[in-house]
Amino acid sequence: MPVSPMVQFRTFVGGVVVIVSTLFPGADASFEQNCAQLSRTLSIENATVWFSEFVAAGTNLTFPDNNATCLRPNQVVSADLCRVALYVATSPRSGISMEAWLPRNWTGRFLSTGNGGISGCIQYEDMAYTAGLGFSTVGANNGHNGTGGHAFLYNPDVVADYGWRSIHTNTVVGKQITQAFYNQTYTKSYYLGCSTGGRQGFKSAQAFPDDFDGIVAGSPAIRFNYLDAWSGTFYPLIRDAGPAGFPPNTTWPAIDNSILNQCDMIDGAGDGIIEDPDLCIFRPEALICGSGVSPSNSSSCITSQQAATVRKLFSDVYGANGTFIYPHMQIGPGIIEPIYEAYSPGQFPYTADWFKYAVFNDPSYDTDALTPQDWAYAWDQNAGDTNTWQGDLSAFQNKGGKLITYHGQADPEVSSTISPLYYDHVSRAMNLPSTALDNFYRFFRISGMGHCGTGPGATFIGNTAAALASLDPSENVLTAMVRWIEEGVAPETITGTKFVNDTPALGVAFKRAHCRYPFRNVYVGGVGGDWKNARNWNCTQVV
Repeated sequence: MPVSPMVQFRTFVGGVVVIVSTLFPGADASFEQNCAQLSRTLSIENATVWFSEFVAAGTNLTFPDNNATCLRPNQVVSADLCRVALYVATSPRSGISMEAWLPRNWTGRFLSTGNGGISGCIQYEDMAYTAGLGFSTVGANNGHNGTGGHAFLYNPDVVADYGWRSIHTNTVVGKQITQAFYNQTYTKSYYLGCSTGGRQGFKSAQAFPDDFDGIVAGSPAIRFNYLDAWSGTFYPLIRDAGPAGFPPNTTWPAIDNSILNQCDMIDGAGDGIIEDPDLCIFRPEALICGSGVSPSNSSSCITSQQAATVRKLFSDVYGANGTFIYPHMQIGPGIIEPIYEAYSPGQFPYTADWFKYAVFNDPSYDTDALTPQDWAYAWDQNAGDTNTWQGDLSAFQNKGGKLITYHGQADPEVSSTISPLYYDHVSRAMNLPSTALDNFYRFFRISGMGHCGTGPGATFIGNTAAALASLDPSENVLTAMVRWIEEGVAPETITGTKFVNDTPALGVAFKRAHCRYPFRNVYVGGVGGDWKNARNWNCTQVV
């Protein structure tokens, strides 16, 4: 028995528009039965359906077969749903494991989630978030299991799954499952992802423009092979500097204070948050100890050698013959510590695994000393078609697709500078000014946000369940996309929330409306004004 059509209505809860869907009478009783039968009746080419099962709202799902490195042993679901798990072969020697979560309160919308790093981990937290909002949701393992890259070795098909085929396949199959279960096609198709998930979103817009109507792509790992090269420069820099050349942790607060003293007031407010790091021209030399001061006995200054190291940390990377590789790490307080913690123990794991197993197919390759020639080889080889740097998005634009991207301005893993570079690359490739790009592509810079979330800024923007402050489209990147696609209302800003100690129960510390590029946020509250008041900020056109 097919699921009956649904009725959809809108209501206001606390001033927030919430879209509520309900099934016509008679459909509710058959939901569990339809779910149980789905695994027996579903016919997908090259697929093996493992099971379909009803999961009640509030269930804490466990994943005993999930690779331990994925660090996702369980997930609470917030809505009744039908969970479908299957394997889809993508070639004779590769395939994806995927799941579809089909909610009882389906809104008619379809959504694919993304992945992170080089991992093959289904992001169940994102599936729970979006299925709970009524999206028929899919997620896949990127063609391999776990967070390492060993499966890439001697198997370009697995690399292709990682590069593009996993997301495309799970989207095509997920739409088929959705139609089979609900006995009707989806109304609109969406994508939500960050980091590698951000790259996957851009890849979809570039190579598969018909897959999604709306794409929300955060902190995108685009210019991918050069991103891995850039990530690989930090370990040898820290190693070669040695204890004498890298500023000790006792000096990190002084470095942070110097960055703020030099750059915090560029946006007009002394709030400890730099709105536009690209405007900050930081001079670490201002911290060099003067004559008569022993650096070893001072936490307020550094040596000239240490200043040179800090300057290198915040410099663009160039390759052979001066080829531009990747932009500098954005400047901001608190960035030295995560750089050191992530890159000092040894070569960055994602860089090491990618170059060993996907680029060179040599597990013994010495990635501690990657050269500019290695970087160029990886870029030209473009294993798995992962570079994701195509600037012409005409096909996506012409089919009516919309793209929202955001990037934290304190991201220690993917430099926030890459996002405006790509935006401007698209502008040149399509010969369009920002006013024309606004029709389908909007990029928001989230000040004080780390990698895909957290940080001292107003970072709760609804990109994940953990960063949910509101479903109001003015404060939520996902519902903003839904409103843009379905009502034609494009987001002018995305208002983020900062909770006290990042704990919603403790109340709101402040809110801030984050501007779309090329606008930048400027404090206009005047002397004695309150920088925590969102009305005291204004989006100003970048000249």
